[in-house]
Amino acid sequence: MTDKIQSVADYLKQLPAERQSVIQELRRVIQANLPQEFEERYQYQMISYVVPRDLYPPGYHCQPEDELSFLSLASQKQHIAIYHNGIYMFDQVREWFLTEYPKYMTTKPDIGKSCIRFRNMKTIPYELIGQLCQKVTLQEFIDQYEARNTNK
Repeated sequence: MTDKIQSVADYLKQLPAERQSVIQELRRVIQANLPQEFEERYQYQMISYVVPRDLYPPGYHCQPEDELSFLSLASQKQHIAIYHNGIYMFDQVREWFLTEYPKYMTTKPDIGKSCIRFRNMKTIPYELIGQLCQKVTLQEFIDQYEARNTNK
């Protein structure tokens, strides 16, 4: 089925109705709060918000044909996932998120290096996600990305 998906619209169409509404609301929150320079794309079998080529021509160093992805949104088998490079690359953003999370949720955060998982789609803290989207500018992301990848 994933071979037929080539766009955000295709991705949304293949989701069950209850997941469509959650993903659509997350998209609305992300688009309203993420710096406008980021562009929405279907990349890596997810909805991704990327640095456009005209602003960062090299693209992603591991796959130069792909744009540099900052945030991705996915409907996984058991959860909704937000992959946010800000919580991976910026310690202060991760610390802020972990401090703020209990103000919105009574459960322990289910978080990996960049992944935030929500198993209960009825309790997603949309306001917190909106605030998270405002924590890193496009230029800060590019600068941190380059700093991390020139030291390797």
